[in-house]
Amino acid sequence: MAVEGGMRCVKFLLYVLLLAFCACAVGLIAVGVVVQLDLNGTLTQGATARTLLPVVIIAVGAFLFLVAFVGCCGTCKENYCLMITFAIFLSLIMLVEVAVAIAGYVFREKVVSEVNKDFQEQMRNYHQNSTNTLLDKLQKKFKCCGAVNYTDWEKILAKDQVPDSCCVNVTVGCGTGFNVHLIYTQGCVEEIGTWLRKNVLLVAGIALGIAFVEVLGVVFACCLAKSIRSGYEVM
Repeated sequence: MAVEGGMRCVKFLLYVLLLAFCACAVGLIAVGVVVQLDLNGTLTQGATARTLLPVVIIAVGAFLFLVAFVGCCGTCKENYCLMITFAIFLSLIMLVEVAVAIAGYVFREKVVSEVNKDFQEQMRNYHQNSTNTLLDKLQKKFKCCGAVNYTDWEKILAKDQVPDSCCVNVTVGCGTGFNVHLIYTQGCVEEIGTWLRKNVLLVAGIALGIAFVEVLGVVFACCLAKSIRSGYEVM
């Protein structure tokens, strides 16, 4: 009876963890979508490591939700095969999350370097409508001007001229013959880089936190599977 009672407790805790996994899965999908939307408005398009990161996050979230469903079915029906399948897949998800967290931390500076390169390229194409809109949006959002600083625009536009989006109070023509005290002087690359570093570390921390909870899920699933295989009644 002691083992039976213990397995009942494990089964209850596993239900709680499965509910938490479903919530984490939805959270990962939401984070991935938000990061993807932000990167779409910050970086150029292309299948690179930086643009694939949110796709990986979304895929892991969706897979985690599916695995949680398998775990729920296995726990409810006390099916040994489903519980082992759940434990294996959950272990794989945990490894992917840890890998993503480590990669995000290691390559965070490289991402900033890529932002710098992309921003410089977009500045050179500023007179194209789509690029014009994107850079204006970025400069307003991050309260910045140019890549390194506002003087970068001298190479693109006329001297003593910056886009109106560089102005603290944006009005039509405010960037022509500007007063340096009335525009943002700091560069956008550093501002965007600070934002990216902060969010990469946040995502990495969340991924590691979820991975820790998943370790408990794997342990409980293995305990329950062992009990099921031994023929104990845990309903």
